[in-house]
Amino acid sequence: MDLFTIIMLQSLFIILLIIKWQYSKPTNKNSPPSPPRLPILGNLHQVGLFPHRSLKNLAEKHGPLMLLHFGNVPVLVVSSANTAEEVMKTHDLVFSNRPRRKMSDILLYDSKDIANSAYGEYWRQIRSLAVLHLLSNKRVQSYSRVREEEAARMVETIKEFASSSVPLNLSEIFSGVTNDIVCRIALGRRYRGGGEGCNKFQELLLEFGELLGTISIGDYIPWLSWLNKVDGSYKRASRVAKRLDEFLDQVIAEHVSSGKRKEQEGLTDNVDDFVDVLLSVKTSSAVGFEFDTITMKAILLDMFAAGTDTTYTVLEWAMAELLKRPAVMHKLQDEVRTVVGNRSNITEQDLVHMNYVKAVIKETLRLHPPIPILVPRESTKGVKLNGYDIEAGTQVLVNAWAVATDPKCWDQPLEFKPERFLNSSVDFKGCDFQFIPFGAGRRGCPGVQFATAVDEIVLATLVHHFDWDSPAASKEVDMSETCGLALHLKSPLLAIATPYYE
Repeated sequence: MDLFTIIMLQSLFIILLIIKWQYSKPTNKNSPPSPPRLPILGNLHQVGLFPHRSLKNLAEKHGPLMLLHFGNVPVLVVSSANTAEEVMKTHDLVFSNRPRRKMSDILLYDSKDIANSAYGEYWRQIRSLAVLHLLSNKRVQSYSRVREEEAARMVETIKEFASSSVPLNLSEIFSGVTNDIVCRIALGRRYRGGGEGCNKFQELLLEFGELLGTISIGDYIPWLSWLNKVDGSYKRASRVAKRLDEFLDQVIAEHVSSGKRKEQEGLTDNVDDFVDVLLSVKTSSAVGFEFDTITMKAILLDMFAAGTDTTYTVLEWAMAELLKRPAVMHKLQDEVRTVVGNRSNITEQDLVHMNYVKAVIKETLRLHPPIPILVPRESTKGVKLNGYDIEAGTQVLVNAWAVATDPKCWDQPLEFKPERFLNSSVDFKGCDFQFIPFGAGRRGCPGVQFATAVDEIVLATLVHHFDWDSPAASKEVDMSETCGLALHLKSPLLAIATPYYE
């Protein structure tokens, strides 16, 4: 018998032992309903290209609290408002941990960011720092001028092409304006279209978002992690992480140098971007833990992960729905143009009076949540959930899209109807569990106001200045999806803009 045959037989024997151990563990636990699973893979083969849809289909057969296995990792899938409330409110503390993900470790400094760090004192400290110093209501409102200026700049860009009736790539426009807003607020200036370094940063962010949204087989079947090395995804992530790290080091160094110059010249400019705010916190010892440069860079990358890709996809889906529904578009335009009157530019004070704008954004978030399956949670100890036994170390996937399209909670759930929010107190701030695009509880997204402020001003500005039409002869809009970090339109959204004159 040759060496190759011996190795193959030994490998087969080990695999058979793993399968036997996996399926023969005695248990007297009352586990949630679970579909049949394959050896080794478990239920991974049932996830599909669009997990939010395939998991909803499985939940319709097995229930809103369903236990899957990804490899040998138990994964609890939550698909209803009641079960979501159990996880994110009643037992929020138990389910406040994050599972370790190799891609997050590579891209986010060993998962030292807010979204992916393990539950504990470190996470509490950095989340408190971000909420207090970066994402407070007062701080978000202080950046209104930046959002208004970039929205006005976007209008001038569109006007250059509007007169020629050439279809505009709205996906590209939304990505650009969102990136410019976040760059100015976080880093102090735009990093797009301003030279080779700026263009490279834009490319890096796109690749960063794509990689962060990928699933690594090694996270669920460790002995198959070599596959991620073979396909080059880990190497690619390491390259992106290194280049982003070098870029952020350069940005921080520029801010330190600028701060010293202002101090020497006796300038008293207000701190108005995230890097300056974080440097100020770092030097003032205003936090009760060791706040180093690595932590600062991890927080800054979180701002881009949560503030760009997931923010502009809301604009993309909102305009796609409006192009399909001219009556809804006209109603939105009437509200915006009535509020603004003869003035050319919209201010954020105007948005207070635009209830239909807010309703359109809410309905878009309901039907097209940017992250349809919320960032995974993990149980820290065993717990009873709806009468079922949930073991410690169980991962939890909350299918926010399934919850938001549940006919038990919503009338005509798959229809785009902004009017449903006009006389409703239901909101996305984490108290109404039938509508949780930003999550809820301890692990809810702290940047809700930051993201919605961008979406509202950009959408209102677009419909104020222009009339819009689909370039397709059939007037149909391709609503096909594609998954990454956020749920995007598969094809770029094209539209024809006609300047509006009273």
